[in-house]
Amino acid sequence: MSHQLDHVIGARPNFIKAAPVIRALRERGVPQRVIHTGQHYDDRMSDVFFRELDLPAPDLYLGVGSGTHAEQTAATMTGLERAWTPDSPALVVVYGDVNSTLAASLVAAKQSIPSAHVEAGLRSFDRSMPEEINRIVSDLLADLLFTTSPEADDRLRAAGIPGARICFVGNPMIDTLLAHRSAFTSTEERDRLGLPEDYGVVTLHRPSNVDDLGAARAVVAALDGLAELVPLVLPLHPRGRPTLEEAGLRDRDRLRVVEPLGYLAFLSLVAGARLVLTDSGGIQEETTILDVPCLTMRPNTERPITITHGTNRLVSPAEVVSAAREILAGPRRPGGPRPPLWDGQAGERIADRIVTWLEARA
Repeated sequence: MSHQLDHVIGARPNFIKAAPVIRALRERGVPQRVIHTGQHYDDRMSDVFFRELDLPAPDLYLGVGSGTHAEQTAATMTGLERAWTPDSPALVVVYGDVNSTLAASLVAAKQSIPSAHVEAGLRSFDRSMPEEINRIVSDLLADLLFTTSPEADDRLRAAGIPGARICFVGNPMIDTLLAHRSAFTSTEERDRLGLPEDYGVVTLHRPSNVDDLGAARAVVAALDGLAELVPLVLPLHPRGRPTLEEAGLRDRDRLRVVEPLGYLAFLSLVAGARLVLTDSGGIQEETTILDVPCLTMRPNTERPITITHGTNRLVSPAEVVSAAREILAGPRRPGGPRPPLWDGQAGERIADRIVTWLEARA
């Protein structure tokens, strides 16, 4: 065994969650290796995050690329099986709910390698979401389950997972945001894009919003209505572009469609926004800490704590305009209680628990 643990990361949200964990383990002298599956692979979705988050260059790059869920998962499993057959780690750490997470959990289980799941216990209770399947399977196979909110612990126990495997640590994505808060201002990206003082940010990538043409038309109609209330900027994920454009999305004065942004540029844009409309899980969390009103265009969320302790609200496309009117008529920064342990120390808690676990096994 040449290294003690492997981090498997494959997509933009994974990089943000893994950075504080990798850093904390490095400070504790734990040998570790970073495996980048390549699920997100171009500079705007991958390389820029390694540079900005001070992540070490991947020790192994699988180059999986795009494809269907089955193609991505199968290619990742094949690459990881080859990597771990001659040289299995003591622990595999997986993050979030992307296809790379599922693939690593499955291969680790089949090769009798223990795994730790960071961001365990989240549930939308909607199995039409591919991410929900990834969460459920990764949780059931994990030996260590690190949760971001107390209700996640309850769900895991209700699923029969022993309490000794569950550890409530807080949110490592918030660690990364707080660690970089001084590196961006709320006006920098606004000024670069030539936006007015009041503007909204939109992000869309969920299959339920961008894969079906009928759903995409409803989304575009909502954006058109919202743009009449406040100018919008939409950093557009590449997977959603073709269907949204077919549904009528176009770049115009009050609806700017731009390429995906790096981590710091995007946070600057969000921090200065009057409101955010999204279908992303991570952005629900980031807006909660940045005190930016957030409308999540989904019927459910696996992060209900962003509603009870944050700035988030669920809306359908038909409800977007009326909900936005309420926000624009209210305080610019709502404020309010914040989720417990979202304090910038989750990576430290995860590292401490992993070190204790490794020492016990040794």
